[in-house]
Amino acid sequence: MDILGINAYHAGASAALVRDGQLIAAAEEERFRRAKYWAGFPTEAIRYCLAEGGISAYDLDHVGISRNPSANLHKKILFALSKRPSFDLLRNRLANAAKVRDPKGALVEGLGLNASSVKAEFHNVEHHRAHMASAFFVSPFQDAAVLSVDGMGDFVSTMWGSGKGNRIDVLGSINFPHSLGIFYTAVSQWLGFPKYGDEGKVMGLAPYGEPRFMDEMRKIVRIQRDGTFELELDAFVHHAGGATMTWDGGEPALGTLYAQRLVDLLGPPADPGIYGGLGDWGLGSQGGARPHPYPLPEGEGEQRRYLDVAASLQAMLEEAEFALLEMLQRATGATTLCLAGGVALNSVFNGKVRPRTPFQEIYVQPAAGDAGTAVGAAYYICHHLLGQPRGYVMDSPATGPAYDNDAVRRALDAAGVAYDTLDEGALCREAAQLVADGKVVGWFQGRMEWGPRALGHRSIIADPRRDDIKAILNARIKHREPFRPFAPSVLLEATGEYFDQDYPDPFMLKVYNVRPEQRTRITGVTHVDGTGRLQTVDRQTSPLYWQLIHEFGEVSGVPMVLNTSFNENEPIVCRPEEAIDCFLRTRMDALFIGNQVARK
Repeated sequence: MDILGINAYHAGASAALVRDGQLIAAAEEERFRRAKYWAGFPTEAIRYCLAEGGISAYDLDHVGISRNPSANLHKKILFALSKRPSFDLLRNRLANAAKVRDPKGALVEGLGLNASSVKAEFHNVEHHRAHMASAFFVSPFQDAAVLSVDGMGDFVSTMWGSGKGNRIDVLGSINFPHSLGIFYTAVSQWLGFPKYGDEGKVMGLAPYGEPRFMDEMRKIVRIQRDGTFELELDAFVHHAGGATMTWDGGEPALGTLYAQRLVDLLGPPADPGIYGGLGDWGLGSQGGARPHPYPLPEGEGEQRRYLDVAASLQAMLEEAEFALLEMLQRATGATTLCLAGGVALNSVFNGKVRPRTPFQEIYVQPAAGDAGTAVGAAYYICHHLLGQPRGYVMDSPATGPAYDNDAVRRALDAAGVAYDTLDEGALCREAAQLVADGKVVGWFQGRMEWGPRALGHRSIIADPRRDDIKAILNARIKHREPFRPFAPSVLLEATGEYFDQDYPDPFMLKVYNVRPEQRTRITGVTHVDGTGRLQTVDRQTSPLYWQLIHEFGEVSGVPMVLNTSFNENEPIVCRPEEAIDCFLRTRMDALFIGNQVARK
């Protein structure tokens, strides 16, 4: 049985193919279209999934799209009658809903199909049910509490429940317009980060400040006695139609979400340029050991204000999420937890769940945001609707396209790039030695990763021991904000030696504290507050990447590398041609692509 899951007409458009309960392929449209968070109908991702499965669209048995315009319809009507949102807001929502209601028509049009020959049954899966399914049904747990938190989908921002076997029971939800995702995005915009997806930057900025604006934050987000929350709606415009949203193809655009009330509480919005000097202060660069509070250069009081608001924003999000988890744990009694939704990409919060709650095990799938709902829609149909038994665990993110050595060599030859061919052992040893010598290398191996993180398949690798490596990477390749940290990939068996937790995180979705005695050894991946957003690398699921890190450990004494995504202000590379182009136009020292190595 072949089931196609789709996330469409929303940011992170994507597709996934499930066959007899096994995930055959999953990919985001942005990787093929080369536009970040591409929104629209994911024709290229669908074509890839079908090709990977060796089938055509006519062979599909079921197709699910992770939106259901009919869900919560009475609540939508009551909201429209009571709040009287703008005509533009209603018109845009209705136009989007009309597209979502007809996934068959979109599939037929997008792939040029004969509608009468399409035999699949089509399903609209409610957005947050797809989120919950995307985490629970591919987790290793048979029983778990499940929480989905994001901006908004199908008139819901937050949904929680209990997963048991092949069913998910929804226990409660929080409806539009109250949303932690919108809260975080709106304050991120106020902080000078207006683009869709910029929230992760603010998470990296927050440790530079102190959470001294919690009184203001608690006016904006009010935690209720039952553990839920409400927004101070006067601080936002999304519910009144004042924020434009474009999801109809290309990179998504999001209008300003905050209102004058938020400015009254927090002050004038920030100019993004004020953060450039952070990289020159040396704050925490020596092992993340900065004092609190730290001194600012003369005249930088306003800059300090924005840093402290960022810290307060992160602290408020965590306070609200912990309240939700406390409620959920009481309701379910579970000690295992699955998280989903865009807010589940907040790795700082995720890393605090086990130390601060009764939950002993936690699972977050690598594409926790809206892209992941393609997987969720397919598995919701497979298990919850059709009752099929479970038998798949997503323990590897390698669900995208792969290219054999012949394809790689053709791409290198076409680009006029000289290369040597090595066996895997020699490949890993040379890459490890180059990194130990201070070189920066591209690492393009196997199937592309699923989700926003590069996890050893489409990665740029460097030495985590170097104080200056962040500046080197930003100057030569990444060209991103200097305050943003770089991440460590560490051998699973060595995790507890370097971090205060050793619980596996193969998808780089948790932040742990670096052990104080290790911070001066791995300054390149230790953030200003002494933390690292780590990826644990298991020999069983990532044998080649494990071998590279092992070889680097043999040379350096540190079984860890700095890992950042293989790109330069673009989606992560997908094809060999894109990797070669990025290698040539940046100042990378070497490219390890399949069994070939190209050097500069």
